[in-house]
Amino acid sequence: MPIEPVIPLSDTEKPVRPAHRWYHILPALLLIVFCIELGTFLIVFPWTGLWDSNLFSSIRPEWHGWREVWNNAYVRGAISGLGVINLYIALGEIFRLRRFSR
Repeated sequence: MPIEPVIPLSDTEKPVRPAHRWYHILPALLLIVFCIELGTFLIVFPWTGLWDSNLFSSIRPEWHGWREVWNNAYVRGAISGLGVINLYIALGEIFRLRRFSR
């Protein structure tokens, strides 16, 4: 199997970049908006007064330990941590959007 020589590109020849259209950018923008909204919600909601009166906190009223677990600060912090991860994903996607720039 012969090895072909590598021919370097001259300064006038640049590699062809694919043309990105709006339908390539739209899913990335939607993912960014979704992750920012979900992340902000998950960071803020566990620390509001609505946290105690939602469906999941009263899902098992006969088991009294469930409300104690649900209102635990560590559980609230873990859910807020998921929100931070979502914001981190959104930030990473924002930096990846540069691939669409010319």
